[in-house]
Amino acid sequence: MDLGVNVPNFGPGTDPGRLRDWGRTVEGLGFGLLMVSDHVVITSDVAEQYPEPFYEPFTTLSWLAGVTDRVRLGTTVLIAPYRHPLLVARMAANLDRLSGGRLVLGVGAGWARREFAALGVPFERRGVLTDELLRTLRPPQDDGALDTARIPLWVGGGSDAALRRTVLLGDAWHPLRFTMPWFEERVERLAAIAAAEGRPVPALAPRIVLRLTAEPLAERRAGEGTIEQVLADLDHLRRLGAESVVLDPYLGDPDETRRPEIAWQALATVAAHWKDGR
Repeated sequence: MDLGVNVPNFGPGTDPGRLRDWGRTVEGLGFGLLMVSDHVVITSDVAEQYPEPFYEPFTTLSWLAGVTDRVRLGTTVLIAPYRHPLLVARMAANLDRLSGGRLVLGVGAGWARREFAALGVPFERRGVLTDELLRTLRPPQDDGALDTARIPLWVGGGSDAALRRTVLLGDAWHPLRFTMPWFEERVERLAAIAAAEGRPVPALAPRIVLRLTAEPLAERRAGEGTIEQVLADLDHLRRLGAESVVLDPYLGDPDETRRPEIAWQALATVAAHWKDGR
């Protein structure tokens, strides 16, 4: 199972130098994947969770491709309705080629109503527009479209609609920041939907919180607690069939982006123990 990191491409402490340091730290610790988030207009509903400055993901990943060598680069998640599907196909194909085939495209339908309004995109059509993007990225082989066929497509969301979208149009299911009982129930539902559609069950590529504590936690999300609890979560996810797990060390305080060393230490602790455990 491959471990990755969700890097904050936003917040008051984020700038090109800090992003470069994140890229080299993630790669240097041996993680296999580096992912960033997506927002275009930082409306008030977005700013509550992701304050400015916010670095656009394709631009950011292009910068990180130039300062890293082997780590895969991805989006967690690209908000599909915000860009024309052909523009996304062009940017994804170019970035994948420029990075030496390292791109992973995580895609979601989005949630920020005010940002949708600012972009002039109908919020109620976000599911349809997401499906349209995914179909554009997987065109028939003989239609002369851009070569995006080899780029892995991870589909976010936990609703039945999102699970069906994953089964029909994606390569892997990419849920975010959950409890383990919820994940187990949704994995069963994913398998049921795949069976009903006559399709194989997609791969699992979850993103979990990373919050290390000195004492064990009774009620927690996956990835929260002592290093022993976090390692047990990772092992459980592996046994459930996860092929990749993305660790998200951002805990919601914008000042964290000024002090990345705390997150780096947590990541180093997990990397060391995970390597030793294997």
